[in-house]
Amino acid sequence: MSSTVREPAVQPRPVARFIRPARHDVSVVYQRLVRSTLFGMGGGDPEVAHERTLRALSRLSCLPPAVAALRARYAVSAPRTVFGIDFPNPVGLAAGMDKNGVALRTWPALGFGYVEVGTVTWHAQPGNDRPRLFRLTDSRAVINRMGFNNAGARALADRLNRLGPLAVPLGISLGKSKVTPVDRAVDDYRWSLRVLHRHGDYFAINVSSPNTPGLRGLQDRDALSALLVGVQEENRASGAPKPLLVKIAPDLTDDAIGELLQVCHDHEISGVIATNTTLSRDGLAPADRATGAEPGGLSGRPLAARARAVVAFVHRETGGRMPVIGVGGICDVEDASRMFDAGASLVQLYTGFVFSGPGLVRQISRLRRRG
Repeated sequence: MSSTVREPAVQPRPVARFIRPARHDVSVVYQRLVRSTLFGMGGGDPEVAHERTLRALSRLSCLPPAVAALRARYAVSAPRTVFGIDFPNPVGLAAGMDKNGVALRTWPALGFGYVEVGTVTWHAQPGNDRPRLFRLTDSRAVINRMGFNNAGARALADRLNRLGPLAVPLGISLGKSKVTPVDRAVDDYRWSLRVLHRHGDYFAINVSSPNTPGLRGLQDRDALSALLVGVQEENRASGAPKPLLVKIAPDLTDDAIGELLQVCHDHEISGVIATNTTLSRDGLAPADRATGAEPGGLSGRPLAARARAVVAFVHRETGGRMPVIGVGGICDVEDASRMFDAGASLVQLYTGFVFSGPGLVRQISRLRRRG
């Protein structure tokens, strides 16, 4: 983001000193100082920390010197083109972190090569009752049952109208409103796409969250086919068609994923996001097993192997012809490297970013630049 605002040189220096610690590993600084503060907010309530972080990042976006200092520290150029979109680097922010797009000017300054907002629904909705977000620290994992809490597609469109063009590509994740019957889901996705079409560089069709009743049933062959017919019709009617991606659950069998991929191929879907959160509780540390009994989708380190296996299956099943965004359990550079090796064209972070901070984004981008 550029700006003609000029500030006296002395004003941004405290910010620059904080976010550019000379000769120190920024991930270590984040984990020892910043993360401990965040994790203690609201008596340890992860949703309080999430909300306060978003507010802080939103305010930060109004301070050009601070944004410039962040960009100088974290942004890495490692360009690639996937489904016709030019990405400055292959590391994106996953949907769920910034559902309503309140900090869109700040994420690129933290090193992200693209940002996916949402999941957004046609109707504004508060989501499920609190508490609905749980941190499993020893497992480097999170359980959420947020329930697509968001201000609605029209509110997001209004925000994006005011914001104008972004420095990186924008993905928009679309979902079904809780009040909309499953047999009317196509309308929900179409109407959301209609009002947001000109703002998104690509759109993710989220049919895999475990926290909206009936949603995962839309991954079945007939239901998904009907949905994609309707969404593609809207996509083509709204002007130049945008790439559409389908986000899938890690809990599907290989046979089910194979059927889903055939439906995606039949309806000219541009790519797959693999994966959403899981209902499995395999791989939790002993200290986290009690909290792990909470219902909801699990993300983070325990999901890494399964997410990577799904990416590898999609890559193999499609002969590498369908691009895959790999997401799930990427908590360090080695996780990202293995995800790329499995066939991912791009990756996304959420839980790994929470635990490791923006240094992880930079490290992965630098890895791919060297590669």
